[in-house]
Parts: sequence; structure tokens; C-alpha cells
Amino acid sequence: MDKLSRREFLRRAALGGLALYASPVLGKAFAEGVPDLAVAEGDDPKQLVRKAVEALGGMKRFVKRGDVVFVKPNIAWNRKPELAATTNPEVVEEIVRMCLEAGAKEVRVFDITIQPARLTYRRSGIMKAVKRAGGKMIYVDERKIKEVAIPEGESVKSWPMYTEALEADVLINVPIAKHHSAARLTMAIKNLMGVLGGERGALHRNLHQNLADIATRIRPHLNILDAYRILVNHGPTGGRPEDVKLARKVIAGVDIVAVDSLGATLFGLKGEELGYVRNAHRMGLGEMDLGKLRVKTVKV
Repeated sequence: MDKLSRREFLRRAALGGLALYASPVLGKAFAEGVPDLAVAEGDDPKQLVRKAVEALGGMKRFVKRGDVVFVKPNIAWNRKPELAATTNPEVVEEIVRMCLEAGAKEVRVFDITIQPARLTYRRSGIMKAVKRAGGKMIYVDERKIKEVAIPEGESVKSWPMYTEALEADVLINVPIAKHHSAARLTMAIKNLMGVLGGERGALHRNLHQNLADIATRIRPHLNILDAYRILVNHGPTGGRPEDVKLARKVIAGVDIVAVDSLGATLFGLKGEELGYVRNAHRMGLGEMDLGKLRVKTVKV
């Protein structure tokens, strides 16, 4: 693993992170009274994300004054928000606003998209939403995509990554919960592929291990799963209104494995039924047994 700066070590420890970053005792002490996962349920996407993050201790737990924050939604496809192929723009808007309220110097929103970003950023509604909240949309500069070692990887030992996101003071992962033809579901772990350059299609061979490997190197400080609308069939691209279900939820947590495990239940599955979740759990990246987690549900 790359050596952590003192600032990053302290930040990870304060978040009650995994033993990789802090001792169990230290993590427990910082996380006393804070749930592992927060679920907000209701009709207003902006209020859902705000209440979910508040249940985790508020955005100031994650964002400090002067931080540069990178927010990574799913903006891969040239789809309208109503088709649930991309993250809800209202969710992204509120996250940007909350980061700035917490004292962030700048909030940058990006994705390395499948279809052209100049189309997807607009069609998704995310570009307008980010501007309304005072954030900045980033078109990823290919010169800032560099080969990065993955020392803990079992299948993938290195891959081109958007290094600015890796070096950010704070990285917030904001996927949408949806069906995926290859991965079965795409949520927080799968959304990390949008930080990658290179020939990503090659990762679909041995996909479930490759995703877990990538998650050892890309460690968001916070994961916020948009489950206001979810895509239950024909993912990841979607395109049919009948494949969209209104779930009216947002799930938030530091533990990326836990977030995906709870997200899987929206589709009638358990986290352990997803190969990449099992692998990530086995590799020590988080907890997939919901019975071992403190989950707080907030009605909005």
C-alpha cells in the first residue's frame, strides 16, 4: 500500500475506518454511537441524502474547512434521470451543497464515462444540479490518468487511474443502485470503475475479483448509494421506464462492502450472493453480514 500522510491517517482513523488504517480500539472509540449504515426513506431526494449523512455524524465528520472534495456519481450513460441509469441529480446537488456548508474549498464532480461526457453530463441533469449548488464539473484530463500499483490485488496488480481523485482530500462515491448484466448489480464497488482509464472492458474477465482488487486501491471516505429510483432490469444502460422502480431510499456509510450488502436487499438479494462483495469481504475491505452492523433508518 502507498504510504499514508499523517493527515490522511488521522482522517481515516476519525471515520472509524478499517483496521488497515486504525486499530479496532481507536476505530470503536471514534465511532461510538454512530451507526455503520444510515438509511433514509421518503419522497424528497435532497432531504434523504441530508438526513442519511446527518445520521452518520454530519458532513463535517468527513469534510474539513479548506478541503478539496471529489464527488464521483455514475454519469456513464446518455440517459434522463427518470430512467435510473445515472445517479439522481438532486442527490448529487445536495451532496455538493453539504460539502460547501462544511467548509470545503472546492467540490469537483466527475466520471470517466462510457458515452461522451459532454452528452451524459447534460442529459443526466447533473451538470445543472452541480452548478446550482456551487460545485464544479470536471472533464477528466487524460494526462492525469496514470498507471497506479495495486499491491493488494490478487488478479490486477496495476491499472491506469485518475490520480487527482486518488489524491483528493476527500473522495465521495455516489453510485445509483441498478441491475447489471455482467456484475448482477452495480452499486458502490462497481462505481469505482469510473475512476479508471485504460481498456476497462478487459476487467470483465474475472470481473468479481478484479472489482475487489480495484477497491483495495480506491478508498472513498464516504459512500452514498442513490436508491431513490432503482433500475431492476436491462442494466446498466436501461432505457425503458418499466424497468425503473421507485424505492425512495438513500443508503450511506463508510464501509463500501456494507453499503453494497444493504443495497442488494433492494433487489431481493444478499450481499454474499454478489461475487465482488464476497471477495471484498474476504480481503478485509468491509462487512457483508448485516446482522453484525448497526443500521439506522430515518423516515423523512
